[in-house]
Amino acid sequence: MARIVVVTPNPAIDVTYRVTEQRIGDTVRVHGVDRRAGGKGVNVVRVLAALGIPAVAVQPLGGASGRWIADALSAERIETVTVHVPAETRQTVAVVDDRAHPTLFAESGHPLSDAAWRRLAAAVGDRAEPGGCVVLSGSVPPRTDPRQVSGVIAAARAAGATVVVDTSGPALLVAAGAQADYVTPNEAEALAASGATTLREGMRALVDAGAGTVVVSRGADGMVALGRDGAETRQVAVPDVHGNPTGAGDAATAGLVGALADGGGLARALRSAAVLGAAAVLAPVAGEIDAAAIDGLRARLGPEPSRPHPSAAPRSPETQR
Repeated sequence: MARIVVVTPNPAIDVTYRVTEQRIGDTVRVHGVDRRAGGKGVNVVRVLAALGIPAVAVQPLGGASGRWIADALSAERIETVTVHVPAETRQTVAVVDDRAHPTLFAESGHPLSDAAWRRLAAAVGDRAEPGGCVVLSGSVPPRTDPRQVSGVIAAARAAGATVVVDTSGPALLVAAGAQADYVTPNEAEALAASGATTLREGMRALVDAGAGTVVVSRGADGMVALGRDGAETRQVAVPDVHGNPTGAGDAATAGLVGALADGGGLARALRSAAVLGAAAVLAPVAGEIDAAAIDGLRARLGPEPSRPHPSAAPRSPETQR
């Protein structure tokens, strides 16, 4: 399997506070704290690494918090490429009480210069492999120019890699316009970015903008994908899974990309995404999966779809142009 390159344009130190009950306007005692290198892309590459899938994390890092993230990733033995920037890397705080949906406090981060974006694109171009995948995951820093995101996608396509983008807002439209092979918003993100009133209209708008395939996660309602030919592919969610949903989308992205890189085809990739998303819900901290539960979760979905014949495999990004 070719190496997967995962770009996190707006990384963070992810802090999880465990409390008995979330209460606004009151002193809340924290009885558990977890700090780890984070950002959606970092969570994706961590899951890939846990599955033994070759992957490299690429991200801009700055200040003491950036050095902390680099050291943390090194300690986890995750291959990392750092684009050094002067501004301090941001932090997010999730408050979890096992009663309500976690509350997330997310700093916006600092803008990246044109030079930093060019170095990110160069790092992607140097490490992407023909037949491999490049994932751009998470929010983009404030005041990001659409051309900066497009430059990273163009570098990946020029290297012959399949491009998967998991982001939201204007950056999602930019990724579609840059002809990303897959864009993977959730339902709310697809509707917000497209301005559509129905999910089908929102997905069609992203395909019309240039995306190869739109894959939308719908939580307990599963996933749906729409290709340029107008065909839909649906995947039900794994039933009866309860826990912490923070980071489940990142694990699902890892499952999708890992299966695509292995030549599994879209139906198998959606199934893998559903299983790994569920495995993340069962894990206590975002960016982790309950690996021991994977086989059981697969079994709940029934038989796997057959692997496509090589002649039916998706065309390379070069031939799709």
